[in-house]
Amino acid sequence: MKRPQTRKLTLDESIDAATIYGVYDDHLRRIEAAIGVQIAARGHHLTLTGTADQIQQAETVFSRLCTRLRRGDRLTSEAIAHALHGQTGEADVAVTSIPVAGPRRAITAKTAAQAEYIAQIRKYEVVVGIGPAGTGKTYLAMAMAVSAFLRREVGRIILTRPAVEAGERLGFLPGDLAEKVNPYLRPLYDALHDMVEPERVRQMLERGDIEIAPLAFMRGRTMADAFIILDEAQNTTPEQMKMFLTRMGPNARAVITGDVTQIDLPPTQPSGLIEIQTVLKSITGIGFFYFTAQDVIRHRLVQEIVKAYARHAEKKTAARKAK
Repeated sequence: MKRPQTRKLTLDESIDAATIYGVYDDHLRRIEAAIGVQIAARGHHLTLTGTADQIQQAETVFSRLCTRLRRGDRLTSEAIAHALHGQTGEADVAVTSIPVAGPRRAITAKTAAQAEYIAQIRKYEVVVGIGPAGTGKTYLAMAMAVSAFLRREVGRIILTRPAVEAGERLGFLPGDLAEKVNPYLRPLYDALHDMVEPERVRQMLERGDIEIAPLAFMRGRTMADAFIILDEAQNTTPEQMKMFLTRMGPNARAVITGDVTQIDLPPTQPSGLIEIQTVLKSITGIGFFYFTAQDVIRHRLVQEIVKAYARHAEKKTAARKAK
């Protein structure tokens, strides 16, 4: 194994470094995840750690981004993807499709970020997709799971999410335990029915080819020969996240999705999704992908709403630091 190297890189002082780095350094995190290099930033100075090839790739990406800024381009998610892949971009998005069994027959990436996300799911055994609502992170993971099952790459699909919103109110809801938690799993059913004919979904559920269950039901099990999706992962505790990850058995793949700006845990309870970004970052075989507000593909106002909340959070953080 090649020993990691460290190299210093100084950006042009005329360039707005904050724009290069992105909100909460999300551009840097995407570059790290795509290339495998570690990046530390301070002002206009970057420290790159990795193999010689990784460092060279990173320097090339930053050079492309600086060029875009000099000519007045905005650094959208697509711009980051294009910088990472050289001349590739919209053409790759057009041909990045996932075959499924529903009326649409295939789910196609709508943005460069989605195309890159799909590529990561194909590359890594575990992918963590983080970003705001409306970016397609769960929907595309579902499509990849369905496609893998149809191609017999896995024997079953397991879909799970924490039912944190229920809390103490769970006991007051009507029905048995399965009926109580079903509303929290409804988004997974909706996505599934968009990709597989309803009658086939029913058959797959009856045979156990597809299992949809609250995260609490995963304890003590081994999930083997399966494509597993953990949705709303921002509402897992660190202990629950560790429990989930250590349930994986042979021939298992997992996609973990969540939005760290919409955590429903008590304020004093840390989020497992936030913690794993530090704990698992260096493990080979695990990929991290970060969507941004620019990647939202719902109603045009959703993107603006996400940006507005991000600006509000930044102001609150700045106010706390000023005290």
